[in-house]
Amino acid sequence: MTDLAPDRRALLRAGFTLEWNVVGVMVLAVLALSSASVALAGFGLDSLVEIGASTVVIWELSGTGEHRQRIALRLIGAAFVAVAGYLLVQTVVALAGGHRPDGSVGGIIWTGITAATMFILAALKARTGRALGNPVLQKEGRVTMIDGLLACAVLVGVFLNTVLGWWWADSLATLVIVYYAIREAVEIFRETSVEVST
Repeated sequence: MTDLAPDRRALLRAGFTLEWNVVGVMVLAVLALSSASVALAGFGLDSLVEIGASTVVIWELSGTGEHRQRIALRLIGAAFVAVAGYLLVQTVVALAGGHRPDGSVGGIIWTGITAATMFILAALKARTGRALGNPVLQKEGRVTMIDGLLACAVLVGVFLNTVLGWWWADSLATLVIVYYAIREAVEIFRETSVEVST
């Protein structure tokens, strides 16, 4: 069987990530509403950023160029800033008000499956991005890796709340998403600023 060209593999992987996260946003919306979990809602928002990142990669792969890559990276960074700001406010309100979400077995199952899927996709995207020498695809691979790490954090938070009744663990898991979103945004804007000045 003939191996697919790297650019075709890149499009397929970005497309699969896009489809997975479209389904994930719907699943997480239902789970977050039924359990009132800030962590699951936050992970749903992170999935929206991943949808945006995958869309940007597909758009960028259709016509490469340094200027286009810089715009694509900044769009991903801006999405991270928006998610971090929203989640930070929601988490502070939830912790200050002693918000006690219900447990969510469905949330545990979905975040576990998502974590495994995202780690596999991240490794595949990183390899393809290196083969193509494409920084946007490599960055999107890092976004996917972070998505897997965030799924693990949310999994732990929702698990502790569901099994042990540690209601605050749900909000603490959301703060992990905020931290990584801010870190990624800062890195993206630092990289694109250097590219503009050089």
